[in-house]
Amino acid sequence: MTDIAFLAPVMLNRLVRAQQEQPRDLTSLENVVYGGAPMYVDDLRQALETLGPVLTQIYGQAEAPVTIACLDRQAHSAALESDPGRLASVGSAYTSVEVAVDTGDGMPSPTGTGEVIVRGDVVMAGYWESPEATSAALRGGWLWTGDIARLDSHGDLYLLDRTKDVVITGGSNVYPREVEEVLLEHAGVAEVAVVGAPDVEWGERVVAVVTIRQGFGQDRPTLADELEALCRERLSAYKVPRRFDWDDDLPKSPYGKILKREVRARYWKDHDRAI
Repeated sequence: MTDIAFLAPVMLNRLVRAQQEQPRDLTSLENVVYGGAPMYVDDLRQALETLGPVLTQIYGQAEAPVTIACLDRQAHSAALESDPGRLASVGSAYTSVEVAVDTGDGMPSPTGTGEVIVRGDVVMAGYWESPEATSAALRGGWLWTGDIARLDSHGDLYLLDRTKDVVITGGSNVYPREVEEVLLEHAGVAEVAVVGAPDVEWGERVVAVVTIRQGFGQDRPTLADELEALCRERLSAYKVPRRFDWDDDLPKSPYGKILKREVRARYWKDHDRAI
């Protein structure tokens, strides 16, 4: 009998940890489909090493139900062996849709960085009794998804963040997921949310709210110094967090997705006072 599971990333990570701590016979599990929230590269490596070549990632949204892009089992395995960077992508477009990005001029582009736009028969006709929301999301035959991504020349889509989550500091865009991927490489970081906080000079500054891995013995000031050094080594200076805060229980949705709007709201209660 062949088993197939659909898991949110938090569920997949828990399955991996459980299997590492107490291995069970999972040979019947041939396909683990995941999606609905970011899956970080380090977590994917651990999942592939623990569960084997069984992972399939799907990307979609209610307006185009799980039918925008896919990174299948073969692509996961090939990426792990020869192109680990591709694990950061959600794969390429399904044959039933056309995917492009709006790089800022309101026109579809086959490559570049911008808002993901989609068209095809699977795209919704509109929002129920909401013509204003419909006209904002559906323009020129395309669905504007609200997701920011990089679309490369091979057709692979690399999600960066939601448009509302982008931090704009000194006029430059910082995509939180890029910073989070670097921070999660540190052994002391279990979870992290990168958000923008108000700054009187730069408009916003980058803040990282970190959950320290259980049992990690390093003191917080030392850990903060190491995390800053790691970011300076891997990222442009304007992307490096200006502040590290700590939270043992980051707010999450029922599916385990970190609710950045709630994290961000902590810093925007007083708009006239920079942190």
